[in-house]
Amino acid sequence: MITRETIDKVFETARVEEVIGDFVQLKRAGSNFKGLSPFSDERSPSFMVSPVKQIWKDFSSGKGGSVVTFLMEHEHFTYPEAIRYLAKKYNIEIEETEVSQEDRIEANEKESLYLVSEFAKTYFHDTLLNTEEGKAIGLSYFKERGFTNETIAKFGLGYSPETWDAFTKEALSKGYQLDYLEKVGLTITREDGKHFDRFKGRVMFPIQSLSGRNLGFGGRILTNDKKAAKYLNSPESDIYHKSKVLYGIFHAKQAIAKQNNCYLVEGYTDVIQLHQAGIENVVASSGTALTPDQIRLINRLTKNITVLFDGDAAGLRASIRGIDLILEEGMNVKVCSFPDGDDPDSFARKNSYDDLVQYLENNAKDFIQFKASLLMNEANNDPIKKADLIRDMVVSISKIPDRIKREIYIQETARIMDISEQVLLNTLAQLVQKDITEAGKKQKQEQKAFEVVKNEPQVSQERVNIIYELERKILEMLLLYGSQEADFDDYILKANEEGEMVEEKETNTYKVFQRIYLSLQEDEVELAHPTFKEIYSDLIQYYNQNEVFNVEHYLMQLSPEHSQVVTDILMSEERELLHNWETKHIYVKTKTQNVGQYVSETIISLREYLINKLIQDLMGSFQAEPETDLEELKTMINDYNKLKVSLTNKIGRIRSIYL
Repeated sequence: MITRETIDKVFETARVEEVIGDFVQLKRAGSNFKGLSPFSDERSPSFMVSPVKQIWKDFSSGKGGSVVTFLMEHEHFTYPEAIRYLAKKYNIEIEETEVSQEDRIEANEKESLYLVSEFAKTYFHDTLLNTEEGKAIGLSYFKERGFTNETIAKFGLGYSPETWDAFTKEALSKGYQLDYLEKVGLTITREDGKHFDRFKGRVMFPIQSLSGRNLGFGGRILTNDKKAAKYLNSPESDIYHKSKVLYGIFHAKQAIAKQNNCYLVEGYTDVIQLHQAGIENVVASSGTALTPDQIRLINRLTKNITVLFDGDAAGLRASIRGIDLILEEGMNVKVCSFPDGDDPDSFARKNSYDDLVQYLENNAKDFIQFKASLLMNEANNDPIKKADLIRDMVVSISKIPDRIKREIYIQETARIMDISEQVLLNTLAQLVQKDITEAGKKQKQEQKAFEVVKNEPQVSQERVNIIYELERKILEMLLLYGSQEADFDDYILKANEEGEMVEEKETNTYKVFQRIYLSLQEDEVELAHPTFKEIYSDLIQYYNQNEVFNVEHYLMQLSPEHSQVVTDILMSEERELLHNWETKHIYVKTKTQNVGQYVSETIISLREYLINKLIQDLMGSFQAEPETDLEELKTMINDYNKLKVSLTNKIGRIRSIYL
């Protein structure tokens, strides 16, 4: 197990904005950063990172926490894996205590799949470099492609022996379970119980996640066996979903964000060859048709995609199919094709870095220009085909969410195709209206379903919401102002000279957490929400043991569930940044202006609510048990009503002081 000293050092060193910046393109927003959510499909940023508090919050999905919880949520790391990842990133030496057999047994299944996949990557790479068969067949192939030793090592390229079960035997001898080898798709077991290697006799391309975890493999056969597929990918598993993965994204992510552009190619060797040539902001769809999930993965890093395709007709047609998907995600897309007979791999081998960069810059066309130049050749002055071509271009434009961009592209299409803008605008309006009508039908269906649920008998949601919000406010005050000192006014009944009992104001200074604790203890109030109750106890204990509240230190000791709740509360004020109120000349008053008032009002409001609930319960008990002593019941209700009036007056006095 990793020692507490190492974990503390990781939390002290790691910067949440730096770590998340490797996965999400962040932009400065005041003292914070914001970006597109990596957990949901959105076009307006709702993902916030606070360097001051060292926490993050995704307002679209509700997720949030520390730098460690981000890695656990985004990369599905276990807690120890997240610590190891950060330690490696910041060159922190990991100190460990001996791991017990019980701890190994408790490792979850997904983690076991990752371990198996990582072992396979090491095995295939070692076989490539250190066996006669691997060097003669696999290494020779990669060298023929022009890959250097550094490139082979960087991408972890490997070779799976021609023997039926060489890998499976080795994995089993190392203690890896056959069940996990099958689930990750490395081993296939026949009905008769015999097993064999899926990638037998293939050169291997490890497929990594955004963080570098090995998810699966692509294997290329080197023989002329027409019955076998040239390329074979790992099957779908709990860790590998090919529609959500881009080959090369781990090595390309920083270059994509830095250059604000991503080159998209088809194959593994296209990525590797361009990367070796110096074009590092390149990824591949791994031989599958481009999917929305893959586009969104790029969208976290940049808004700009340049699609690089082969010069053949099939490659160009494939580029057209992907364009509309990219446009639908609100991204900017260009297309660059290569001369006939060349693909990105072969073209990169033939040209120097400078020539390659110049070619890409000079030949990357806007999607409208690309479609026009490609399809005009097919139209061949046929008016019917030309009309179809123009309609096809307008369909693509209709996918663009931004209305200004749509109009600009309409103008460009009108110029290129020599047709009036009005005709194109009318066609566009019809297409957009069709989409709106279909969306409206879907919305009506959803609304009907909602009405059915809405009209069902409901438990008093108002009551639940009130106590939830008040208890959440108490936690918010503890988290934001717990260690601050503030003046609080108490009103004590004292006899005056005439012997009458009157209220006398007395001002005392407390730390906020002390005031909250004493006030709730006074009324013997416990928080009703179970999670809030646990966090409240943790916070009071933390303040009693520590002079100053340290967010990073506090989050370290929380469970993921509690961490998410705490982060949500801490980042609630940052949510206002997403609305840009100042640009609308709306200025939101901050709670720090009158902490004492804010605390007092919240506590009294909670007490007032609880008294109302007690009165209702007392009245309900009389209806349930008519034999209850009516006079005694009336007396109790009157006493509580008097207390409620007193609390209402207190709130009025508190507010008047600060007006």
